[in-house]
Amino acid sequence: MTLDAFAAIVGDAHLLRAPGDLARYDVDGRQGGGAALAVLRPGSTAEVSALMRAAAAEGIRLVPQGGRTGLVGAGLAKGEVVLSLERLNRAPAIDALNRSAEADAGVALSTLNEAAGRHGLFFPIDLGADPSIGGMVAANTGGARLLRYGDVRRNLLAAEVVLADGQGTIVELGRALWKDNSGLDLKQLWVGGAGSMGVVTRATLALQPRPAAVVTAMLALDRPEAAIQLLERLEADFGAMLTAFEGMSYAALDAAFEHVARLRNPFAAGVPPYAVLIELSAGGAFGEDLLEEALAASLTSFMEGEYASVSDVAIDRRDGLWAIRHAVPEGLRARGRVIGCDIALRRGDVMRFRVDVAARLAAAAPMLQLHDFGHIGDGGLHYNLVWPADVAPFDPVVAERARAIVFDAACNDYGGSFSAEHGIGPVNLHYYARFAPAAERRLAGGIQGLIAPQRIGRVDFGMETGR
Repeated sequence: MTLDAFAAIVGDAHLLRAPGDLARYDVDGRQGGGAALAVLRPGSTAEVSALMRAAAAEGIRLVPQGGRTGLVGAGLAKGEVVLSLERLNRAPAIDALNRSAEADAGVALSTLNEAAGRHGLFFPIDLGADPSIGGMVAANTGGARLLRYGDVRRNLLAAEVVLADGQGTIVELGRALWKDNSGLDLKQLWVGGAGSMGVVTRATLALQPRPAAVVTAMLALDRPEAAIQLLERLEADFGAMLTAFEGMSYAALDAAFEHVARLRNPFAAGVPPYAVLIELSAGGAFGEDLLEEALAASLTSFMEGEYASVSDVAIDRRDGLWAIRHAVPEGLRARGRVIGCDIALRRGDVMRFRVDVAARLAAAAPMLQLHDFGHIGDGGLHYNLVWPADVAPFDPVVAERARAIVFDAACNDYGGSFSAEHGIGPVNLHYYARFAPAAERRLAGGIQGLIAPQRIGRVDFGMETGR
């Protein structure tokens, strides 16, 4: 096996081999542990195609890598060669009238939104991180505003893909059209494919008008179970103007306020048992005063009377309340080792799951502290556990046993998913083999074998376990 053929394509400056040069490519958003043999940094789709052909000829497996913000290890190599797409970063092309953007795989989300913002538009996938567009397609990223705008799959109009067919064939899938029912929507095969179905080098994305009026409110709930009734009311009253509906437990909020000095608790009575962050947004015909007045009227029955459940409301027209929500992961990390569980449930099951599985964990792993939060409006729940820094040394066996309890309950007892938005990678591939039906895995593996016989990336969808 030789890397010389790669140098002839990208040049010596973009074939990295020295340990010092490789180090940053062995770490992603949550963990390190990568061990890349080398890193290739192509500067064009043509170079990606040539590298794919050379890799097939040399029998070298490539691992596509985006902005290294992923949480399941899909972009980290373990003895393979990383195919970094960071140099595919030409300025996005914005078609304001069509409300669409063409962006290279290496373009950062913030860069795309800066370009779109000059036209009063934005790409509505809201995240705490700043991923690359190619990585977002590979993971099918969701985010806090999925309730209104959907995930990447819903907002992808077209994609340029280099096939892992041994020839590096370049295909254009879809067009910059908001509706096109002229055949199979083939581009979707690469959405959520973890970089293992081929290499997305460019994407055409749907943009949305940036709201002219935005009101954010954080509600203190005395009874967490009332969150779902509150969600129903707000959806009935505001429809698509309800942009986000986030939930945070006492433990999650307390961790943020305790460890993130820049935050201010907006509730005079202290940290509530549960809090909900809601965002309402609308166009220029609806001023923020009108939104606030309508919100106050909608909340009246939840703040007065025998069944009142909302004890306090904080309202913001900036990003102060969102800062609290985005600081929760930082607060958890300050308390100890985070054991992340990114699950999806039917919306009506979220609050019951919280209580049910908390009891199971308390019996099986009493040293772990539950800090749950997440996108309650779409059923996504970060049911995260913290191994406190001041207890016994971290035990990965106990931690994985706890994750298994959460995932078993989510998938087997509640009909949910073990991966709501983080995607599939080595970190959770064994759960894919465990919970995805055998027929589904055979079908996915068959499709992968057909369109990506060269085998790239870290995920083999038809296999029982991850590599």
